Amino acid sequence: MSVPAASVPAAPAGSATLAPFIMSDDAEGLIAFLVEVFGAVEVPQARTQDVDGLVLHSELLVGDSLLTVADRKPHWPYTPAFVRVYVDDVEATLERAVARGARIVTEPTDVWGDVFSRFADPYGHLWWVYKHNPTTLWDEPAGEEVWTEEVDLSWEAFATPELTYLQATLLEAMDTLHDPRTQK
Repeated sequence: MSVPAASVPAAPAGSATLAPFIMSDDAEGLIAFLVEVFGAVEVPQARTQDVDGLVLHSELLVGDSLLTVADRKPHWPYTPAFVRVYVDDVEATLERAVARGARIVTEPTDVWGDVFSRFADPYGHLWWVYKHNPTTLWDEPAGEEVWTEEVDLSWEAFATPELTYLQATLLEAMDTLHDPRTQK
Protein backbone atom coordinates (compact mmCIF):
# COMPACT_ATOMS: atom_id res chain seq x y z
CA MET A 1 0.00 0.00 0.00
CA SER A 2 1.46 3.36 -0.96
CA VAL A 3 1.30 6.49 1.17
CA PRO A 4 -0.14 9.60 -0.49
CA ALA A 5 2.71 11.97 -1.42
CA ALA A 6 1.08 14.86 0.42
CA SER A 7 1.35 13.00 3.74
CA VAL A 8 5.03 12.09 3.37
CA PRO A 9 7.35 14.73 4.87
CA ALA A 10 9.97 16.20 2.56
CA ALA A 11 12.78 15.05 4.88
CA PRO A 12 12.95 11.93 7.05
CA ALA A 13 12.55 12.22 10.82
CA GLY A 14 15.62 13.75 12.40
CA SER A 15 16.75 15.44 9.19
CA ALA A 16 16.76 19.14 8.45
CA THR A 17 15.46 20.59 5.23
CA LEU A 18 18.94 21.84 4.36
CA ALA A 19 22.22 20.05 5.09
CA PRO A 20 25.63 21.06 3.68
CA PHE A 21 27.82 18.63 1.73
CA ILE A 22 31.52 19.52 1.81
CA MET A 23 34.11 18.18 -0.62
CA SER A 24 37.67 18.13 0.68
CA ASP A 25 41.13 17.06 -0.45
CA ASP A 26 41.49 15.46 2.99
CA ALA A 27 38.11 14.29 4.27
CA GLU A 28 39.74 12.38 7.15
CA GLY A 29 41.57 15.52 8.27
CA LEU A 30 38.49 17.71 7.89
CA ILE A 31 36.39 15.23 9.88
CA ALA A 32 38.94 15.25 12.72
CA PHE A 33 39.03 19.07 12.57
CA LEU A 34 35.23 19.29 12.84
CA VAL A 35 35.15 16.83 15.75
CA GLU A 36 37.81 18.82 17.62
CA VAL A 37 36.58 22.34 16.82
CA PHE A 38 32.78 22.00 16.83
CA GLY A 39 32.32 18.80 18.85
CA ALA A 40 30.93 17.06 15.78
CA VAL A 41 29.95 13.43 16.20
CA GLU A 42 30.52 11.14 13.25
CA VAL A 43 27.73 8.72 12.33
CA PRO A 44 29.85 5.55 11.90
CA GLN A 45 27.31 3.57 9.89
CA ALA A 46 27.18 6.37 7.29
CA ARG A 47 30.92 6.19 6.43
CA THR A 48 31.48 4.84 2.92
CA GLN A 49 34.86 4.41 1.22
CA ASP A 50 35.10 4.29 -2.54
CA VAL A 51 37.14 1.63 -4.39
CA ASP A 52 40.00 4.14 -4.66
CA GLY A 53 40.16 4.46 -0.86
CA LEU A 54 38.73 7.97 -0.77
CA VAL A 55 35.83 8.86 1.52
CA LEU A 56 32.74 8.73 -0.68
CA HIS A 57 30.32 9.70 2.08
CA SER A 58 30.46 10.52 5.79
CA GLU A 59 27.97 12.20 8.08
CA LEU A 60 28.64 14.31 11.14
CA LEU A 61 26.17 15.66 13.66
CA VAL A 62 26.99 19.22 14.64
CA GLY A 63 24.50 20.36 17.23
CA ASP A 64 21.09 19.63 15.70
CA SER A 65 22.40 19.58 12.12
CA LEU A 66 23.85 16.98 9.79
CA LEU A 67 26.94 17.74 7.73
CA THR A 68 28.17 15.44 4.97
CA VAL A 69 31.88 15.30 4.11
CA ALA A 70 33.57 13.47 1.23
CA ASP A 71 36.89 13.44 -0.58
CA ARG A 72 37.21 15.33 -3.83
CA LYS A 73 38.29 13.12 -6.72
CA PRO A 74 41.54 14.16 -8.44
CA HIS A 75 39.73 15.45 -11.56
CA TRP A 76 36.94 17.29 -9.71
CA PRO A 77 37.03 21.09 -9.42
CA TYR A 78 37.86 22.86 -6.18
CA THR A 79 34.64 23.92 -4.44
CA PRO A 80 35.20 25.74 -1.16
CA ALA A 81 32.41 25.47 1.38
CA PHE A 82 30.92 28.48 3.13
CA VAL A 83 29.14 27.28 6.26
CA ARG A 84 27.37 29.18 9.05
CA VAL A 85 27.48 27.60 12.50
CA TYR A 86 25.96 28.72 15.80
CA VAL A 87 28.12 27.85 18.82
CA ASP A 88 27.95 28.29 22.59
CA ASP A 89 31.28 30.13 22.80
CA VAL A 90 32.74 31.98 19.80
CA GLU A 91 36.11 32.70 21.45
CA ALA A 92 36.67 29.08 22.54
CA THR A 93 35.65 27.82 19.08
CA LEU A 94 38.12 30.18 17.43
CA GLU A 95 40.88 29.10 19.83
CA ARG A 96 40.30 25.44 18.98
CA ALA A 97 40.20 26.22 15.26
CA VAL A 98 43.42 28.26 15.33
CA ALA A 99 45.16 25.55 17.38
CA ARG A 100 44.33 23.17 14.53
CA GLY A 101 45.61 25.38 11.72
CA ALA A 102 42.71 27.72 10.96
CA ARG A 103 43.17 31.43 10.30
CA ILE A 104 40.81 33.99 11.82
CA VAL A 105 39.32 36.08 9.03
CA THR A 106 36.88 38.21 11.04
CA GLU A 107 37.37 38.91 14.74
CA PRO A 108 34.27 38.52 16.95
CA THR A 109 31.92 41.42 16.23
CA ASP A 110 28.53 42.28 17.73
CA VAL A 111 25.97 42.62 14.97
CA TRP A 112 22.17 42.24 14.72
CA GLY A 113 21.69 40.22 17.88
CA ASP A 114 24.67 37.92 17.36
CA VAL A 115 28.37 37.78 18.03
CA PHE A 116 29.85 37.01 14.63
CA SER A 117 33.25 35.80 13.46
CA ARG A 118 34.81 33.93 10.53
CA PHE A 119 37.73 31.59 10.07
CA ALA A 120 39.32 29.82 7.13
CA ASP A 121 40.11 26.19 7.90
CA PRO A 122 43.31 24.50 6.71
CA TYR A 123 41.26 22.58 4.10
CA GLY A 124 40.18 25.63 2.09
CA HIS A 125 36.73 26.31 3.56
CA LEU A 126 35.30 29.45 5.17
CA TRP A 127 33.24 29.20 8.37
CA TRP A 128 30.83 31.86 9.68
CA VAL A 129 30.74 31.36 13.47
CA TYR A 130 27.87 32.87 15.46
CA LYS A 131 26.63 33.05 19.03
CA HIS A 132 23.16 34.47 19.48
CA ASN A 133 23.27 37.46 21.82
CA PRO A 134 20.03 39.46 21.92
CA THR A 135 21.74 42.20 23.95
CA THR A 136 23.55 43.24 20.76
CA LEU A 137 20.37 43.94 18.79
CA TRP A 138 20.46 47.28 17.08
CA ASP A 139 17.76 49.68 18.15
CA GLU A 140 15.68 51.25 15.41
CA PRO A 141 14.86 54.92 15.85
CA ALA A 142 11.56 55.32 17.70
CA GLY A 143 8.56 55.77 15.47
CA GLU A 144 10.36 54.91 12.23
CA GLU A 145 8.94 52.28 9.92
CA VAL A 146 11.94 50.16 9.01
CA TRP A 147 10.66 48.23 5.98
CA THR A 148 8.60 50.36 3.67
CA GLU A 149 8.72 50.65 -0.09
CA GLU A 150 10.58 53.95 0.27
CA VAL A 151 13.42 52.65 2.42
CA ASP A 152 16.85 53.13 0.88
CA LEU A 153 18.38 49.64 0.79
CA SER A 154 21.72 50.73 -0.60
CA TRP A 155 24.88 49.83 1.30
CA GLU A 156 25.53 53.49 2.14
CA ALA A 157 22.13 53.82 3.81
CA PHE A 158 22.75 51.21 6.48
CA ALA A 159 26.51 50.58 6.62
CA THR A 160 27.94 50.89 10.09
CA PRO A 161 31.58 50.48 11.15
CA GLU A 162 30.75 46.89 12.15
CA LEU A 163 29.15 46.03 8.81
CA THR A 164 31.95 47.74 6.91
CA TYR A 165 34.47 45.61 8.84
CA LEU A 166 32.51 42.41 8.17
CA GLN A 167 32.34 43.18 4.45
CA ALA A 168 36.02 44.14 4.20
CA THR A 169 37.20 40.98 5.96
CA LEU A 170 35.02 38.82 3.71
CA LEU A 171 36.44 40.44 0.58
CA GLU A 172 39.99 39.91 1.88
CA ALA A 173 39.27 36.28 2.77
CA MET A 174 37.76 35.52 -0.62
CA ASP A 175 40.99 36.66 -2.26
CA THR A 176 42.94 34.11 -0.20
CA LEU A 177 40.82 31.02 -0.94
CA HIS A 178 42.59 28.88 -3.52
CA ASP A 179 42.60 25.27 -4.56
CA PRO A 180 44.68 23.46 -1.90
CA ARG A 181 46.23 21.32 -4.65
CA THR A 182 47.80 24.36 -6.28
CA GLN A 183 48.79 26.21 -3.08
CA LYS A 184 52.39 25.89 -2.05
